[in-house]
Amino acid sequence: MSPRRSPSPAEPAGSVATLADVAERAEVSLATASRVLNGSTRQVKEALRAKVIAAAAELDYSPNAQAQAMARGNTATLGLIVHDIADPYFSSIAAGVIAAAGERGLLVTVASTQRDPEAELRHVELLRRQRAQTVVLAGSRLDDAALLDPMRTLLRKYTQGGGRAACIGQDGLGIGTVVVENRLSAAALADALHRAGHRAFAVLTGPPSLLTARDRAEGFCFGLSEHGAEPEAEHQIPGDFTRTGGYEATRALLQRTGGRPPVDCLFAVNDVMALGALAAAREAGLRVPEDIGIAGFDDISPLRDVVPALTTVRLPMTNMGAEAVKLALDDHAGAPRRHRVRGEVVLRDSTRCQ
Repeated sequence: MSPRRSPSPAEPAGSVATLADVAERAEVSLATASRVLNGSTRQVKEALRAKVIAAAAELDYSPNAQAQAMARGNTATLGLIVHDIADPYFSSIAAGVIAAAGERGLLVTVASTQRDPEAELRHVELLRRQRAQTVVLAGSRLDDAALLDPMRTLLRKYTQGGGRAACIGQDGLGIGTVVVENRLSAAALADALHRAGHRAFAVLTGPPSLLTARDRAEGFCFGLSEHGAEPEAEHQIPGDFTRTGGYEATRALLQRTGGRPPVDCLFAVNDVMALGALAAAREAGLRVPEDIGIAGFDDISPLRDVVPALTTVRLPMTNMGAEAVKLALDDHAGAPRRHRVRGEVVLRDSTRCQ
């Protein structure tokens, strides 16, 4: 290997070689050196390319990432935007995205919106301006055209500029989507619980404007209606999509009857709400499932340590993250593709099991 060039009198020892230094050593123009080293799609003659690469090796030159982005039109970055990275649902999805992106040579930047739709818009715009190659959105949409329309417009601008995008949640943003079959999966859970012997149900419905929560609650109630067991309106209780939301909604349900459960089974539209419901039931001195059964949705990893083990609907969250990366990056002509995911009902000790 040729020795690294000696610094000129005006250049201090240990200085970093520049693209201009490489061009000078290779005896080519600065534009030619840039095309070879910064990822331009413009063709360079093989003899000149070899000279530039050899000069770069001699000078121990490291390409500038920003310059490469300008030449290629994007950076080797995937931006993952989630509602709350502390939520096990989103951290499992993130694991799948990071693994799949790593296989494609992409670095993942994760942003958490804390369930603020305006923050989600700001994050996408920032990633667009930073020339991120890909954006993946993970999380439910709100039933609000004033929020959906700006996101559709922004994603259209991003993809028309060469960016790739996909989402996990509801179909409707005009990009490839991993669609969770929330209604069908919740209906299957309702059917399984009724067959297991439960007859009177309550539903912790989550926020009314959150489409995932709404779909799961409506699907569960539809499944029960097939057995003539749809919950009374007073037993369908909204609340935050969090552990605290599940705890407070369950306390509100029990306080109406002096701490006695008015139903024999409670369904929370996600597992973290169900964990809050379990805490409220224990606080009220109730046995689960003898006094009241409790079920959730998602099968998040912390459930492995929950006693009694929680009945739920299992989603392949890590695989969903990997599939979203595939949808975003693989070229396909025509309309954006959809990958549909059906949950698996898992009956455990928190409900009856006949």
